[in-house]
Amino acid sequence: MPRIVCIDYGAKKTGIAQTDILQISVNPLCTVPTIELFDFLNKHFGEEEVEKVVIGEPLKIDDSPGDIHHLVIGFKRKIEKLYPNITFVLHNEQFSSQRAKEVIFKTKKKKARRDKTLVDKVAATLILQDYLGHSFL
Repeated sequence: MPRIVCIDYGAKKTGIAQTDILQISVNPLCTVPTIELFDFLNKHFGEEEVEKVVIGEPLKIDDSPGDIHHLVIGFKRKIEKLYPNITFVLHNEQFSSQRAKEVIFKTKKKKARRDKTLVDKVAATLILQDYLGHSFL
């Protein structure tokens, strides 16, 4: 069974999470510099069977587009052309980074919390869990 991947797109860094092959659990995968995102995805999609990619959609509290919304839409359009056999969907990412920080604070030791890439991949995990209807911590 193919995986579902989630991308928490950022101007500088992008967090990535994915399901297991049975699409039961969601796990943080990595954080990559956004400038290297297409190279990473090309390699990853070549190694893993992926049927769907959920992309965090940055919306404000009133559901208006967030500051980097236009970048996310541009990214989605470009990646859809490169991978026409994969379904790409947007999913509201409101408060995902804030919730990720809370999860990290509750579950990681102080030294591990210093890892700046942790927030992005945990945020991607939370977005995908929300998309799939899983409950979070």
